[in-house]
Amino acid sequence: MADRRSFPPFGPLRAFDAFGRTRGIRRAAEWLQIDHAVVSRHLRALEKWAGVPLLDRAGGGLTEAGRIYHDRIANALDEIARATEALRAGDLPQLSVWCVPGFAFHWLVRRLGNFRTEFPDIDLLLRPTDARARFWSDGVDADIRYQLDGRPHEPQPGIRQAELARPPVFPVASPDFLRRAGPIRTVGDLLSQPLLAEEDSHEWQTWLARQGVAAPSMIPAARLWHAHLVLASAREGQGVALANPFLLEDDLRNGTLVRVGSPEAPFDGVAIGAYTLLIPENSWERPALVRLRSWLIHVAGAFQPGAGAHAARAS
Repeated sequence: MADRRSFPPFGPLRAFDAFGRTRGIRRAAEWLQIDHAVVSRHLRALEKWAGVPLLDRAGGGLTEAGRIYHDRIANALDEIARATEALRAGDLPQLSVWCVPGFAFHWLVRRLGNFRTEFPDIDLLLRPTDARARFWSDGVDADIRYQLDGRPHEPQPGIRQAELARPPVFPVASPDFLRRAGPIRTVGDLLSQPLLAEEDSHEWQTWLARQGVAAPSMIPAARLWHAHLVLASAREGQGVALANPFLLEDDLRNGTLVRVGSPEAPFDGVAIGAYTLLIPENSWERPALVRLRSWLIHVAGAFQPGAGAHAARAS
């Protein structure tokens, strides 16, 4: 008996799936690692085969028929990918997780042993990097970023996010630096001190504004790019750094860095951003990612009281 099921050609189907996920021909080509002209040709071929317009070329997305069709075939292709992954990996799901380096180095890596103990059936690969994941081309399952308030974050189409924690941020310095610097009685006094920053002074400007201090549009600050370099510079007595408890666990306990202000009343910590977990929407309910997401929310909430209330919000 002949197979009467109707299957589209697989190349055009994958191109359509990539376009539906990324909302762009060039982004789909980047994800599939083929030329964008090939993607365009595949999309036209699928529409001709189906006899139905699938792309809304005026609006830049999918037609209603295209959206309905994509919702169904995307789930089917995801299941094929998961089945293939299980077949090749002996049923051990693998997660590729990118993470902002400071959070990975100072807080996350020392807790991964507990994650592996709790979930021995998940093979987690952690990559600390400043680069935001391009999920469709980098093969990344999840990405952890620190998203600073007031800075535009262009959401990638098809990406959901969960807030893990909004930690308080406060200035710290080495005890030796504070002895040499003399009294720093008010937040405004910080503007006369050497300030340490990552790639720019936006974090300092945001924090000072939340403290009610007017600051120049460009604050003179040593730019060191990475959070761990900023903290290393602060430990060496080179200036004042802004940081949060996720980055300062050892330093505050050991006294290598202390909070700036009077010993009785250091300057208040203010939340100016959030650690955020980003996951493609089509993988949001993948069991291994559900476990990772729940574990991160729980552990971050336990580390920072009150963080869990923020972390529960997802979009």
